[in-house]
Amino acid sequence: MSWNRPFDQPVPLPNGGPARTLRDAANYIKKLPKSERDCPEWRLAIHMLIDAAEDRGPMMLASTGILHAIGRDDRWPRKKRPQPGGG
Repeated sequence: MSWNRPFDQPVPLPNGGPARTLRDAANYIKKLPKSERDCPEWRLAIHMLIDAAEDRGPMMLASTGILHAIGRDDRWPRKKRPQPGGG
């Protein structure tokens, strides 16, 4: 397993520097609140990161999964989540 695999292009992350490697992305995800990590978008991104680290999936899917989870990939529509308090 190689978490040091670099992305072809650094993946921009909110509130911090870009993820240059799978390890950078994994460290970012570990700092997210559990409630956010457990959402379907992040769970898929985590799965794609693990596949890339185990050389079972392309790095491009790992970066796309992260971009989608943080809402920066317009190719996949995001479902609107209900807001707390019904708003």
